[in-house]
Amino acid sequence: MSILVRFSPESLTADKYNDIKRRLNDSGHWPPDGLEYHTCFGTEGQLKVSEIWASNGQFEAFGEKLGPILNEVGLTQSQPPELLDIYNQERF
Repeated sequence: MSILVRFSPESLTADKYNDIKRRLNDSGHWPPDGLEYHTCFGTEGQLKVSEIWASNGQFEAFGEKLGPILNEVGLTQSQPPELLDIYNQERF
């Protein structure tokens, strides 16, 4: 079953977001297996990220690669990511 993951990092800027994505690309971890949809949204300095994953296991496996990168750039979470089971998903 697919899951929706919502991240609420503290003080996420476009520069920091782009640095994280660059590091993931450079390390060969982007796009990760199981990631179905990724979006970054909000206002500068308060950006949020939501993703749809094919499974919780694939999300957790990616988290092992993402965590050290977040630590390197000094990004902290105001709370753990919110994980929600998806009841229905449609693409148009």
